[in-house]
Amino acid sequence: MLRRLLPQPVLSVVLFGLWLLLNNSVALGHLVLAALIAVIVPQITRRFWPNPPCFTRPAVALRLLAVVLWDIVVANIAVAVRVLGPVRRLQPAFVWVPLELDDEFAITVLASIISLTPGTVSVDVTEDRRRLLVHCLDAADEAQVVAEIKQRYEKPLTEIFPCSKS
Repeated sequence: MLRRLLPQPVLSVVLFGLWLLLNNSVALGHLVLAALIAVIVPQITRRFWPNPPCFTRPAVALRLLAVVLWDIVVANIAVAVRVLGPVRRLQPAFVWVPLELDDEFAITVLASIISLTPGTVSVDVTEDRRRLLVHCLDAADEAQVVAEIKQRYEKPLTEIFPCSKS
């Protein structure tokens, strides 16, 4: 019964929290409206999620969120310093990152995290979803870029989204 009412419980919790944050209020009316949105939106969008993501390990997800937020702040400073400095020192490069993730949603989250971090942009993923192409504003050592992406982002995502489509 509860699964039918809330087919995507994590999405429902996120929608509920976002509504309250966006309105900056916990008044009764906003709580009721947030609850309605949290129930109705997943119901309406259910058909767009034929294989809903398998989300586990919320503590790891919170840690990953902290890492991503920290990396965004640090990358903003690093990009500003590099862009304001001599442009000839920049070493832009396209880097192929081999993927251990095989869940479509998890790969999308990884690509989004990379694109949110200043100085890097996810460009493409191979058809077999085994490699992700990333453009880096400054990549002196491609192996280090790959290792950092895999350690900081992909490894926690494999714990958060353990289920695979296959």
